[in-house]
Amino acid sequence: MYKFLLGCLLVSLQLIICIQSVQLGQWPSESKTAYAVFDESNEEFVIVNHEPTRDKYVAGAKFANAINQTGWATFEVWTNGNFPDTVQSKAAGFLEGYLTHELIYFSYLNTLQDYCKGRDGYCSKLRTFLATNTKWVNKMYTKLRNTSPFWHQVGLFYEQMEGMATGWEKAAMNTGHSMGNYGLMWFNIFGDMEEFEQMFASQKAGKDWRLNKVGRRHMAASCSALIKVLPDGSDIYTSHVTWNGYESMIRILKKYSFEVHRTAADDSAVIPGHSMSFSSYPGLLYSGDDFSVISSGLVSMETTIGNNNVELFKYIKPTGQVLEGVRSMVANRLASNGKEWTEVFSRHNSGTYNNQWMIVDYKLFKPLKPLRDGLFWVLEQLPTLIESRDMTDVLRSQSFWPSYNSPYFTTIFNLSGVPALVEQYGDWFTYDKTPRALIFNRDQSKVTDMDSMIRMMRYNDYRNDPLSRCEKCEPKYSGENAISARNDLNPANGTYPFHALSHRSHGATDCKVTSHQLMTSLDFIAVGGPTFDSLPAFRWSESDFSNLSHIGHPDLWKFEPVQTKWTL
Repeated sequence: MYKFLLGCLLVSLQLIICIQSVQLGQWPSESKTAYAVFDESNEEFVIVNHEPTRDKYVAGAKFANAINQTGWATFEVWTNGNFPDTVQSKAAGFLEGYLTHELIYFSYLNTLQDYCKGRDGYCSKLRTFLATNTKWVNKMYTKLRNTSPFWHQVGLFYEQMEGMATGWEKAAMNTGHSMGNYGLMWFNIFGDMEEFEQMFASQKAGKDWRLNKVGRRHMAASCSALIKVLPDGSDIYTSHVTWNGYESMIRILKKYSFEVHRTAADDSAVIPGHSMSFSSYPGLLYSGDDFSVISSGLVSMETTIGNNNVELFKYIKPTGQVLEGVRSMVANRLASNGKEWTEVFSRHNSGTYNNQWMIVDYKLFKPLKPLRDGLFWVLEQLPTLIESRDMTDVLRSQSFWPSYNSPYFTTIFNLSGVPALVEQYGDWFTYDKTPRALIFNRDQSKVTDMDSMIRMMRYNDYRNDPLSRCEKCEPKYSGENAISARNDLNPANGTYPFHALSHRSHGATDCKVTSHQLMTSLDFIAVGGPTFDSLPAFRWSESDFSNLSHIGHPDLWKFEPVQTKWTL
């Protein structure tokens, strides 16, 4: 445990030292380091465990599995700009696939292994869609990457995934592990699967539990987020809480540092987002939560808004569109400001994994100074439609922006089909009267430092808080109705008006927060596992979900916050 020096401010010519006490867990001190050297004679990467001279290695990486100690594994990879961009990307993926091989396999066993069992028709349609989409994407980036920054970065994403598959397979030669008919693409579409599940009509009576293992369950909230300007204007905190199935809690904090260029042309500039840190999962090449701290000075994050308008699914096509996770990473790499981020992300909208994205440009923030236009952008997506806007005025007027899976923009709200849910179920599906909206509005003023921000984001007092009350539930509450959900604590024999409020293996599985000071070094503070601030910590052996696969998990999820400490 130690005290974290959050920052120092010069105010009215008097130096004021601001020390924020945050009890932090131990960042893993033991790690594996490896380098990828390209063997030209065999056209393959070779793993070496000592640092070669810079002219020899394409990429280096560090990996540590401290899930049992902190709730997190960590992975950091950096590449050498003396090599072509495609080689750098493949080498980075190769090292990640090789070093995180075991966690990828555990995640496969916990979330994907039985995904297609009993529904071959659905999975056949999904595989056909993915194959057609990948073929079209490959054609586009092969043709356009010399002149198009967008398509070059798309190509690098797929080449990094190719490298990851090669690294995974190399490690599997020693372990004998196999993922059957599932490739790494399946890990990278876990958000898009919400739409694919509904498009291809995969749900069957008594089988909808699978929806929570990879995709996001229909009509269920997932994630809370808050951007908060401190009362004295000294800082802006940006925080995100992931909601997901507890089977998904093998998590990795990652940092990518790539010396790649805007296009494949030799004379193009290095990308603004050449380095970024983010919370993620085994096998993913982007955050997936999503929460990313970027060298361009941007922080990007989202909460899922979904799509309940079945008429829009016909606009989701395997050609002409790029999947959401790919576009989010391309925007993270290419954008220098919030407006650019929304423009890049809007290209070739897939209409899958529909979110409210929030982009904070910390370059425009000056402590104790008025907020500058362009500091905060919001984007919301549906099939055929993206709406985005500079929302800095909202931060000026109310000092915070909350996000909780409900569309803000009226056009998006109406087109998404949410009004029908409001009519059927009431205020829970509204933007301004849903429980988390009311809790954020009531409690955000209590945030004055890092401790209070983490408490805000980990908050759940569902049995006592009147804003968590559920009149149509029996008993009259739900652990869903809080900033950090704990659906496992809802009585299994209770009654609930819709599934999201019920007893299930689902809840807030983390918390991440960064600040003006932290993000300058691409750092953030993270807490792993379901909240236990005022509730019993989650323990697999004492839950009624112990039959769910949770290989590689600690039994007891009770961890302190950790602060990232990157090598580069």
